Amino acid sequence: MISDAFNRAGRFDPATLATIGPALQAFVDRGELAGVVTLTSHRGEIVQAETIGWRDIETKTPMRPDTLFRIASMTKPITSVTALMLVEEGRIALDDPISRWVPELAAPRVLRDATGPLDDTVPARRAITIEDLLTHRSGIAYGFSSEGPLKQAYEETLGDPAMNRLTPDLWLAALGTLPLAYQPGALFHYGHSTDVLGFLISRVEGKPLRQILQERLFAPLGMVDTDFWLPREKRGRLASLYGYHEAPGQLVKIEPEMYDEPAAYSPGGGGLISSAPDYHRFARMLLGEGALEGIRVLRPETVRLMRANRLTEAQREVPFGGMALWQKNGFGLGLSIAEDPVGNPYACGAPGSMTWPGIFGTWWQADPVNDLIMIYLIQHQVPVSANSGATIATGRGAAGRRALPLYQQATYAALRGTLALAEQGSHR
Repeated sequence: MISDAFNRAGRFDPATLATIGPALQAFVDRGELAGVVTLTSHRGEIVQAETIGWRDIETKTPMRPDTLFRIASMTKPITSVTALMLVEEGRIALDDPISRWVPELAAPRVLRDATGPLDDTVPARRAITIEDLLTHRSGIAYGFSSEGPLKQAYEETLGDPAMNRLTPDLWLAALGTLPLAYQPGALFHYGHSTDVLGFLISRVEGKPLRQILQERLFAPLGMVDTDFWLPREKRGRLASLYGYHEAPGQLVKIEPEMYDEPAAYSPGGGGLISSAPDYHRFARMLLGEGALEGIRVLRPETVRLMRANRLTEAQREVPFGGMALWQKNGFGLGLSIAEDPVGNPYACGAPGSMTWPGIFGTWWQADPVNDLIMIYLIQHQVPVSANSGATIATGRGAAGRRALPLYQQATYAALRGTLALAEQGSHR
């Protein structure tokens, strides 16, 4: 589906855009993906959108533009924006120690070796700050991003990162019993930092994070389908989650637990359900330097700060998920920023493009140079570990993940007369 009005402006080649649908459909036809929803806009106008395949294979229920997806870590930029709203109001500061609101992490111990024994620790050299949470330099880990005894300790102590019966207070108390993987500020180590940030926001505001996001972000921006909880009347719109299993040689449905009422645990690092139209509004706000349709969420200077790389040169040398990701991207406050599109596994646009994906294959990008937003939503689970980033990004061992680069490549190939066209694909 292509905007006729925009094509008359001559900026996109409709023939190239028209190749996206058949290319993605082939992954569904081969049984590598259940279905895909894409949405592409330029200057706020939708120029391409596809609803391909099934939101549920077994019932042959088709994807629709308003299909709902578990967006996983695409939650992190949303929580980060909310934290920066509090920074603007002077209620928190980037250099504040989080122990003011999270005393459970006031005196953390740090592993001498991130893969070593849990009792071989030293005191933290300094306090964890709010900036550390926003940049994943707190030393807080995920189970799946860890190796050695820490991996099992996280899994046993904290349980599932997304679906959890603990209250925020109990969860933070449990987290406080675990050592940090690294010294605060030392390096980017992916983990529960944004979950902690969300619960910190809740304590600052004196309200559940779910309520804060609804009041301060979702309602003002018109994000009507984004929430941590899915009521029964909306469940028919939720795309089923599938993983590829070698034994049957096909996609097999995975059925995460569904709650009958909102849970106390609302993880700001990965718990949201959303739709392509809703996330498009969030991305438009970022491209609008904090404003959408007259509603200002952040000041322009705050969004520019969000988009500025915070990693040091030494930190950029450390692989992420087994990839040299920070040789191609920076990381700002809650999201990644493309710097070099050539051979980039997580971004595809002009330098300065903002992104951060979700573990179930969801992806978005906001390209300020070209005023271009791309949203790509699937529900495709692949095994993850501390060094599996390349597999997730490129599709090796997970054929369905190879569909995303085709969407990226065709979109930029169709874009004409822009300030910066990305070189795509040949290095992926």
